[in-house]
This record gives sequence, structure tokens and C-alpha cells, in this order.
Amino acid sequence: MFLRSLAASTALFLATSAMAQQDADTSGIDTEHLVETVRTMASDQFEGRAPGTVGEERTIGYLIGRLQGLGLEPAGEDGTWTQKVPLLHTRLGEPQTLAFAHDGTTTTLEFPKDIYVSTLQPSDNARIDDAPLVFVGYGIDAPERGWDDFKGVDLEGKVAVFLVNDPDFHAGEDEPVAGSFGGRTMTYYGRWTYKFAEASRQGAVGALIVHETEAAGYGWNVIESPGGENYDVVRKPEEVTSLALQGWISGETATALFADAGYDLAELSKTARRKDFQPIDLDTTVSASFPVTQEVVDSQNVLAKITGTARPDETVIYGAHWDAYGEGKPDAQGRIYRAGANDDALGVAGLFEIARAFKAAPAPERSVVFAFWTAEERGLLGSEYYAANPLFPLARTVANFDLDILQTAGLAKDVILVGKGQGTLEDDLARFAAEQGRTVSEESLPERGLFFRADHFSLAKRGVPVMLMMGIAGASDLVEGGKEAGQAWVDAYTGDCYHAACDAWSEEWNLAGAAQDIALFRDMGAELANSDKWPGWKDGSEFKAVREESAAVRGD
Repeated sequence: MFLRSLAASTALFLATSAMAQQDADTSGIDTEHLVETVRTMASDQFEGRAPGTVGEERTIGYLIGRLQGLGLEPAGEDGTWTQKVPLLHTRLGEPQTLAFAHDGTTTTLEFPKDIYVSTLQPSDNARIDDAPLVFVGYGIDAPERGWDDFKGVDLEGKVAVFLVNDPDFHAGEDEPVAGSFGGRTMTYYGRWTYKFAEASRQGAVGALIVHETEAAGYGWNVIESPGGENYDVVRKPEEVTSLALQGWISGETATALFADAGYDLAELSKTARRKDFQPIDLDTTVSASFPVTQEVVDSQNVLAKITGTARPDETVIYGAHWDAYGEGKPDAQGRIYRAGANDDALGVAGLFEIARAFKAAPAPERSVVFAFWTAEERGLLGSEYYAANPLFPLARTVANFDLDILQTAGLAKDVILVGKGQGTLEDDLARFAAEQGRTVSEESLPERGLFFRADHFSLAKRGVPVMLMMGIAGASDLVEGGKEAGQAWVDAYTGDCYHAACDAWSEEWNLAGAAQDIALFRDMGAELANSDKWPGWKDGSEFKAVREESAAVRGD
């Protein structure tokens, strides 16, 4: 199967005797190697692999040692294995003030029950004084869609209040907006990262998104889980966000806020689905003051490479994030480390296996880079820093393949596609899946915007064609149990273990399906590494125009 999928470059990927002895269902990926890596990285020794901790130091050392053992070359800064990623780490203390004021009445708010916020400003105090609240619908400025929720409103010194997701998420088929923003499939405009960034561009001093579980894709427990903590890359003073506080307001609290101001939130939400929506001053101010603990954390991306023999300046990048959530409150079993065994130690293990396969074959024509990102769990920060400060030109980066959470329930008849309609790599995915005797299934909950929630996105928004493998994107059609069993696995993982201490190595894991997915990405990247093919973006993708700006560099 491995050899057939590389028919275009058979001579470059002759199977070694070791590969020939592997079980055919795992496509030459050694599941025992996967287990060894995951059990090591998810052990207490690594303390949950949080950036800027002893856990990071141990993780970086471990990764470099493994990469040296595989015979790879360092691909970091100045001939080293790493790229320094300076991070701003903030944590709010107990609020000194947190209240709404309307018509002479002050309503004290509870943190994090009513409002959850954090800060990305390098200050010892996060403070907003009597700032007017302005409802700006979905907070979208999209000229290409003829959409502007701001209509020139002055947000200087004010707090923007947004709805979550896109304008057509709840739209009926008869509403004009239906389909304008991808229907149930979230666009980047629906992501909270976009909304906060746009509020800052508009000059707001704060931003609050109205929480709704269905539209957000997660409950309030996920919103408040960081405990007032946040991270950002260290920015120049002129690039620091204008938002002193940013976060979420609970649906119940928001409903009461709007009602006190004389508005029905449900009705206004319908109005916000129209192009003629006008921002609304809620005749209410908010005051908030939090002490802030802040520090600059020197974290690191780890990068390794195999230099191409014919076109070394053209690069195929494989990525996974090494970080997890570090120490937290003890769970029912007394575990304090949120060690991310699947998210994403298993992805790291997959990269090691892909690297092993490349090193067992003749060197590729293009360079192949293996990137282990920091601070993905803090907002894709390691990959974002790399994309803003690339060590290999993005215009000549052929593609990025990202492994982030793999299903551990066994062999599957299909592979889950995340981000349908975005790029031509999805056509390659179907072709290589067929080589494995599998089909492609679309992600089951595209409204959750998973395409925008993993490290590949940092490169995608700079135009690099990308592909994400994420096991929680949909129910796999498992060989044993079908989609029902696949959905049961997704529900169990996302319901109990996602970003929790429960995400630990288990003897119950069946990694045959994960091995299939790893092999799929290995083969797709190998074809690109041994060809002159340049994948691209499809019509309608918000990233196509960005890539086309550098077409001349590639000779497109």
C-alpha cells in the first residue's frame, strides 16, 4: 500500500526490510514506537509540558535527542534545533471591580460565572472605567462579502459586544444572509480570535462575546477553564492590542443586560443577520479592575530537516505541537498534570515515524521540515511566531501537514476531511485514501471551525496550502462498530478528556487507525517532496488571493 501510493516516485521509497515486516493495516507505521513516545511525553516527568516551565526544558531536550537519533539536521536559528518564541504570560487575580451601570443602577458581576475575561496587555493592572457598551452584531468587516457590522461607529474607549459565530449560523433558508458565510460551516469571521482582533483594530478598550454553547461549539466550562490566564507573543509597543480586557459574557447575563437596556437579545440577533444592521449603544457602562501577574516566557519551537537534493529551497513542512496544559487541579483520580497524551503527544509521535520513513529512503528532491510548535494551546502562538518570522520562505513552502489529535479506536474505513472546499490538497487526500482502500468523509461539525483552530492555520492565512488531521472532527467509520462506534469515541474524548488530566495514555488505545492517518500524510508529503507540483487554494477560499500574490516566486 505504501509503495503503490508512491507510484510516481517508487525508486525513492523502496520498502526496507523493517517496513516489510510491519502489519499491512498500519501501512509501515510502527505503533510500538508511537506508544513509546506518547507514554514518555505524557509521563509526570514532563509535568504537562506547559511553556516556560521545567516541563518545557525537559520536552525540548527530549525532542532534540530523538531527532538527533533519527539522523535529522537542525533547522532552527543559527544552525541550532530551536527557534526562540518570546511569550507574554498574564494571569488575572480576583477582581477589585466588575460591574455594569445603567440608569443610575449598578449591577455587580461575578467572575468567572457571569463574565470571563483575560488580558494580553503587559500591565500590572487590567482596568476599564465606565466604558460604554456597544452591540456590534457579529463584529464583521468583510468587504468581499459586502458586509460591515461597524458602519463607522466610533469604538474608541468603548467595549464591543459581539455575537458568536457567523451571521448565517442560525439563518433560515429564506433569509438573505443564508449561505453568505458558509452556512453551518464556520468562516474565520466566526472565530473569537478574529472578533477580538477586529475590536482592537476598531480602537475598542474591551470586547465581550455573547456565549451560546451550540454556536461556540463548547460550554461555559471550557470558556472559564484557563482561570484568567492568557498568552501572546511578545509584541512591539505599537502592536499591542488596545483591549485591556477581552472575553465572554454568559448568555443569561447578556440577556439580562440587553433587557435592562430595553432590547430583546433574541430579536436583535435576528436583526444582526441583515446587512443593514446598525450598531446599538446599550446605554450601559462597564467598569472592571483586575490585578495582573505578568512575565515574559522564553519558549521554543523545535525544527529539524532533511535537505532536498534537487530543490532544497522548496519546503514541505510537517507539524505537531509539543505543548499541553501543565499542572491543574486534581481530577477524580488525583492526577494534576494535563499532559495531552493524544493532544498532541500522539501527533509528535506521528512526526517521528514520518521522519523515520523519510530517513529510510533516498533523500527527497525538496527539503522536508519537521516542526514541533510551542504554545498551540495558548492560541497557536508558536506556529504564529514562525509564520511571522519564517526560517524557510513561505512563498516557497509547498504545503504544511498538521497532526493534532488522532482517533485511538482502531482501523477506519474512511478519513475525516477538515476544511472542505479550501484547497486542492483535499483532492490528493481522496486519492491517497483510496490507495489505502478508504474513502473521505467530511467533518461532522464544520460550524465549530476546527480548520481555524490548529497550527496549520498560522501558515494558511499567509497563503501556504495546508491539510489538518484531527480525529475529533467527525465520527470515523470504524471497521469494528462503524460510525456509531466512531461517534462514541469522539463523544467520550471531547466530553471527558479534552484539555483535561483524563487525556492520558491508556492500555485501551488501538492505534491502528492513527497509524493509517499518519501513513496517509507521510505518503502525501513524500509525493510533493519528490515532484515539482505546487498545490493551491480553491475558488472561494479566503486564502487564495494571498497565495497568488507570491505566484511569480514559484513560477506559477
